[in-house]
Amino acid sequence: MSITAYSDKPWLKGYSKGVPVEIDMSQYTSIIDMFEKSIKKYADLPAFTNMGTTITYAQLDKYSRDFAAYLQSTGLQKGDRVAIMMPNLLQYPIAVFGILRAGMVVINTNPLYTVRELSHQLSDAGASAVVIIDNFADVLQKTLVKVPIKHIITTRIGDMLDFPKGMITNFAVKYIKKMVPDFDLPGADSFRSALKKGAGSKFTPQDLSLDDLAFLQYTGGTTGVAKGAMLSHGNLVANMLQSEVWLREMLEPGKETIVTALPLYHIFALTANCLMFVNLGGRNLLITNPRDMPGFVKEISDSGFTGITGVNTLFNGLLNTPGFSDIDFSNLKMVLGGGMAVQRPVAENWQEVTGVTLLEAYGLTETSPAAMMSPMDQQEFTGAIGLPISSTEAMIIDDDCNPVALGESGELCLRGPQVMQGYWQLPSATADTMCGENDDWLRTGDVARMDENGYFYIVDRKKDMILVSGFNVFPNEIEEVFAAHPDVLEVAAIGIPNEKSGEIVKICVVKKTPSLVADDLRAHAKEQLTGYKRPKIIEFYDELPKTNVGKILRRELRELAISADKVKEKVKDALKDTVDKI
Repeated sequence: MSITAYSDKPWLKGYSKGVPVEIDMSQYTSIIDMFEKSIKKYADLPAFTNMGTTITYAQLDKYSRDFAAYLQSTGLQKGDRVAIMMPNLLQYPIAVFGILRAGMVVINTNPLYTVRELSHQLSDAGASAVVIIDNFADVLQKTLVKVPIKHIITTRIGDMLDFPKGMITNFAVKYIKKMVPDFDLPGADSFRSALKKGAGSKFTPQDLSLDDLAFLQYTGGTTGVAKGAMLSHGNLVANMLQSEVWLREMLEPGKETIVTALPLYHIFALTANCLMFVNLGGRNLLITNPRDMPGFVKEISDSGFTGITGVNTLFNGLLNTPGFSDIDFSNLKMVLGGGMAVQRPVAENWQEVTGVTLLEAYGLTETSPAAMMSPMDQQEFTGAIGLPISSTEAMIIDDDCNPVALGESGELCLRGPQVMQGYWQLPSATADTMCGENDDWLRTGDVARMDENGYFYIVDRKKDMILVSGFNVFPNEIEEVFAAHPDVLEVAAIGIPNEKSGEIVKICVVKKTPSLVADDLRAHAKEQLTGYKRPKIIEFYDELPKTNVGKILRRELRELAISADKVKEKVKDALKDTVDKI
């Protein structure tokens, strides 16, 4: 496909208002080059804090070095893939930087995956090792029947916490809260044992370049089911630098504390929080369980945090938690929302409570992730996803890959050094996603428009992807799971707007067996799908709308569902008016 760039429209390439249009990629040769320069410069400063325990950059240096040496001592080689499956704990950055220092590739894995989901990811990635928290080790045990893993490292929530808190936490989690199901993983090493073995082992630094693969970040991409986006050291270094140059005027090296509530296995937190603030010598305040909103508020209340990133639902949750409005926000200077659309009422309420603008950004797993960002001096919420960040080009095209006229809607395409290398072992899927004479333009699958000032607005998603609290849910996967149920004849999965999570999953089902009920399907979903992928609405149909070739019309089902909800609201309002008059 050929594509013509808006080369004569300067606002389409980077943001020039006090921000460099191009970043300097020669600053670092890899993520590890950046990391090692930071740990020398900021050795005595706090790097990560979790549940009251802080490790400095010097400690992070030692722990990650020991973990890298341990991995090398097992016989793993440069380029081998190692999965990490845990929530935000101190073990996470130690494992990430250890894996990368050993020259290996990180597979970020959602710890809530079911056996089916985990089996697919580990098998597809060809994982050689897994670092997993005990709470979910039973899932890995069942997975090993189908996907053998050479090396397993298990860890407990309190393993890196100070004594005696770590010991008390581990005891309470296992024996009082009973959050650790029984499991049996013969030959597995504990995380602390791995660090101890690594301390006594030789570490061989690896020759890494910007072209080397760093992460396999699984996503549904712009089409189809989950696949591994290949993110190189160069992709992540570029996006870290792109974000840093936009934020540099408001952030002071060695002085910042960023609240990291989104999981580090999510590309947003990985780049915007972990990598960018390590580069700045900042402190990441890791929140292990952000769903515990009272605990979350308590943890950040006296932290003196200067920045926070999150999705719309997280900000909304904080705003509706008692005690949040009492926090001293005098140090807060950066609030960045992404992963899903930021809703205007939430943004306005946030600014009223904190006095700080909630700025919106846009990106994809395939862009490491940032591609657009609102200017840091923006004083109020606009609804725009922002402007292309440094070294990034953006355009909007029609179905024939031709640029549309200014103000018209079309598919958003992106080009820049943060765009992935492609999908892991899927050249055809990569080819479908990339376009242009050099196949260097990424088709996002999002319908957008650009105004005369170069600001971009998301209109709709071109594909049928469902976005639940910032996480991608793909109808093909959901439909495949329910189509396997013996009593289901046909099924379609769609997204329905929801105030709390952005969207929720609804399935439209045609029964094969008349006795089938919704609870049967909910039980099936619990075994096969992570919580956010499970349908919140199950509706039965006599038949589903289809095209003349038999393709189910998801969009029509979604429109019907939304229309039905509007009718219900009108009826509810009419009844309320009648009652009020009476």
